[in-house]
Amino acid sequence: MAKKKDDPIEQAIYIFPLAAGGITFLMTFSVRSAAIMFFGVLVLIVSSLFLYYRHKNRKLSASGIMQVDEMSGKQFEDFLRLRYEANGYKVRQTPYRNDFGADLILERDRQRIVVQAKRYKSNVGIKAVQEIVAAKLHYRADAAWVVTNSGYTKAAKKLASSNGVRLVDRTQLIHILLEQKAS
Repeated sequence: MAKKKDDPIEQAIYIFPLAAGGITFLMTFSVRSAAIMFFGVLVLIVSSLFLYYRHKNRKLSASGIMQVDEMSGKQFEDFLRLRYEANGYKVRQTPYRNDFGADLILERDRQRIVVQAKRYKSNVGIKAVQEIVAAKLHYRADAAWVVTNSGYTKAAKKLASSNGVRLVDRTQLIHILLEQKAS
């Protein structure tokens, strides 16, 4: 099993307040001043991160197809998560690796849908459909979707049709984006 990489942002949340509190204590020998400095820096960092992520999510959710074409796979997953949340789904993102074929799990009205996000420059092949069919069983979902900013191969369309998988291609994605911008 791969070791989880340390997140530098998470480390900063701990290190900076501790350092500020420690330096304050060494300069003043006052536990009270050190505690005030610690919590002050902690509040400042948490507030800044909140504002940063809120801005990032707003910018991401306002993206159009041209921006989608420039996204990484992870950014595309985040983009779809925000879109589905805006449409009233409860969304859970699976781990970026070892996701059993699903990137997102949507729930609404007692229905569970597994979604595989494919941000590609070429057509999506049969493998994506095979993976989402397996994910549907693994996550005990009612439906399975593959969403791409591209198109699908004939084999992928055929397998999706015989397994009840909904394929969302570039044209449908553009239509969804335009509908959401209008509302």
